[in-house]
Amino acid sequence: MNIIDGRAVAAQIKLEIADEVEQMLAEGRKSPHLAAILVGHNGGSETYVANKVKMCGEIGFKSTLIRYEDRVSETELLHKIVELNLDPDVDGFIVQLPLPQHISEQKVIETIDYRKDVDGFHPVNVGRMSMGLPCFLPATPAGIRELLKRYAIQTEGKHCVILGRSSIVGKPMAALMLQKTYPGDCTVTVCHSRTKDIQNYCRDADIIIAALGVPCFLKGDMVKEGVVVIDVGTTRVPSKETKSGFKLKGDVVFEEVAPKCSFITPVPGGVGPMTIISLMKNTLLAGQKAIYGYETETI
Repeated sequence: MNIIDGRAVAAQIKLEIADEVEQMLAEGRKSPHLAAILVGHNGGSETYVANKVKMCGEIGFKSTLIRYEDRVSETELLHKIVELNLDPDVDGFIVQLPLPQHISEQKVIETIDYRKDVDGFHPVNVGRMSMGLPCFLPATPAGIRELLKRYAIQTEGKHCVILGRSSIVGKPMAALMLQKTYPGDCTVTVCHSRTKDIQNYCRDADIIIAALGVPCFLKGDMVKEGVVVIDVGTTRVPSKETKSGFKLKGDVVFEEVAPKCSFITPVPGGVGPMTIISLMKNTLLAGQKAIYGYETETI
């Protein structure tokens, strides 16, 4: 059993990105600029955005944080997005989700210029991803793919079972694992809350990507020997063992499943660190105009 160390991989990619930024500056180009819009005071969102801003500083990116109270109107928020679309100094930007109920998340996503959509949520990026065309990939699936690649995990011809059908992880992960590339070339089954006999699909899987958000869902008797398990779950559960009063639980019962695995990600320290670094990678690509060279296009 090999534990996939997401922290170590993310640290290596961080160094690689910092080197590329240094090269850009040496060539007289500006450093990549990431802007983030944060609405309200959701604790999780505050932490995520703070970590992203901190990471930008560590790798040489410019960052801008734009804050609104949760009473901000949808019109005002959309106006700011259009401003960022038109700002030539901003290479990529994100609007941290979730948003207050009176704001349409889908309308926000579709207003972002897809060439600056470093979250990879815009329909143009989603469509290009499904076709195997260059695009910004959603951060978590991109991070998972990078872990599979850097650990040289074989995927061709394997049966990959994905637990969860969200637009952020499950669906894009399925599209990526189907593609005629590495990592990819899998036979993919997507299971969800309405799937019957889900245990049987799991027992047949060579690779399981668990992204249900249900703590301790995948147990030892649901997997076969030699399986590769990627645990995307990060649910906060009460705990007397930590100062914060909670701990992160994955979708996998690690103690039961790990002994059967050839490779497995822990929680925390597996997929989580890869998500932010994948966003940084997208921002680097945006700054380099590596995917969409839009200098001569009209936004």
